[in-house]
Amino acid sequence: MRILLAEDNRELSTWLARLLRRDNYVIDCVFRGDDADAALASQDYALVILDLALPHLDGIEVLRRLRGRGTTTPVIILTIGT
Repeated sequence: MRILLAEDNRELSTWLARLLRRDNYVIDCVFRGDDADAALASQDYALVILDLALPHLDGIEVLRRLRGRGTTTPVIILTIGT
């Protein structure tokens, strides 16, 4: 299963990707919203784990563009409140 992890907190991203890879998931990590949008436009994913507070394009806009392309890929919103 290929998963896109879009999270700008590199420590959290590294930790989560390591856990998922240990369970044999294929993880693509991006740290910016525009990179997430580009990855989603060019690759099929079984799941997206998406931070809402991404730089260069926020997670809501990434999700809006994903759905605008007609993609129904499941998305888990991952964000840390302050």
